[in-house]
Amino acid sequence: MLLDVHPQLLRALRAVFETGSLTAASERLGFTQSALSKQIAALEAAAGTRLFDRGPRGVAPTAAGARLARRAAAILDQYEVAQRELEDLPVPLGGRIALGGFPTTALRLVPRTIARVRTDHPSIEIEFLESSTPVQIRRLRAGRLDLAILASGEDLPGWDLTGIEVDPLPSGTLMLAVGRRHRLAGVRRVPVTELAQEEWIVGRGARGEPQFGAWPTVSEPRVVAELGDWSARFGFVAAGLGITTIPRLAATTLPDGIVCVEVDDPGWAGRSMGLAWIGSLTGPAAAVRATLIEEARLIAEGRSGASGRSHRDSAR
Repeated sequence: MLLDVHPQLLRALRAVFETGSLTAASERLGFTQSALSKQIAALEAAAGTRLFDRGPRGVAPTAAGARLARRAAAILDQYEVAQRELEDLPVPLGGRIALGGFPTTALRLVPRTIARVRTDHPSIEIEFLESSTPVQIRRLRAGRLDLAILASGEDLPGWDLTGIEVDPLPSGTLMLAVGRRHRLAGVRRVPVTELAQEEWIVGRGARGEPQFGAWPTVSEPRVVAELGDWSARFGFVAAGLGITTIPRLAATTLPDGIVCVEVDDPGWAGRSMGLAWIGSLTGPAAAVRATLIEEARLIAEGRSGASGRSHRDSAR
């Protein structure tokens, strides 16, 4: 029933209604189109009626969809007002929170989250433990983590999340990192068919742990180096020895000599992130969760942080 609908589903409805396109809405929210379609389907199931008609040129709201979208916009406005009012309440929170994340999250999302928590909740101390998703799941079950940022996707194993609560996190799209002198450095978006002959710099880790490798749908990629450290991968890319994949989550942390290129690949549904925990969250853990979700949203929208300044990730 609609009373149980998560605010994220209402945000998805508003974005699709305002843009008239699943593609544009997914880019605005930082989700894959597949994930956004599932959210709309879940909302339609809760509403008990179709909310959008799909056509070759986009989507159009049904009468029910238009009415619900207008209500959703008003609800979200009030929700955001309430959230700001709660944030303004002088309720000090304190404690130590163990946060886990896979290596890419340490490039931007986690540092921004920790910095903002230190400002907003100076009595909360965050211990960050970097590890792969399967290791984090084991640590969650062992009680060694309070919160964990997990990765999922069609190219990754299906993790056993029984008994684990997971909130979806906006993660943006997967992109290419190429050297500034590479043939693709001057384009904003490239079809996946152009990548067949490229040489790849890929990640390396323990067996069974997910890595950022060649583009997921490229068959028989030519891998020239496997490196466990992001800085080493970037060094190879900047030297023109190959290209690598990188999530938009980390796209603005690239060193000089490297630019990002988007990929047009209708055959790949993308990866996603989730924030996981077990049981009830303490006040400090809930505060960290709220901050992390907000920072992930700002990054996916191309905004610099709590100040709201904008930036754009593009090939220069």
